[in-house]
Amino acid sequence: MTGRSREVADLMKRRGIETLCLQETRWKGAKAKEIGEGVKLFYNGENAKRNGVGMAIAESLKDSIAGVQRINDRIKPLRLDTKEGFWTAMFVYAPQTGCPEHDKDEFYLALEEEIR
Repeated sequence: MTGRSREVADLMKRRGIETLCLQETRWKGAKAKEIGEGVKLFYNGENAKRNGVGMAIAESLKDSIAGVQRINDRIKPLRLDTKEGFWTAMFVYAPQTGCPEHDKDEFYLALEEEIR
């Protein structure tokens, strides 16, 4: 974790943001951590030098979290149990134009499988 995680928590509180998706986190591992201001960060990264996705959740939604999956360092679904029913947020970070076709194909196959 870096000082950036604290900046994320401060920004969310200041602007009244309840969920914030992050990409290029560059944090290795699949973890959940409190980062301040009642914000919980769920992140996933396989390499500390590139990629990685995360979602920061405000305290008001923490009790609604029904599940978090860790698919890979580019795809991470989060399921919330709300008054209106279940809500699933998929935060994804697609390979960029210069990435090998093989990486793009793997990404889209994994995403398609997860959406089904």
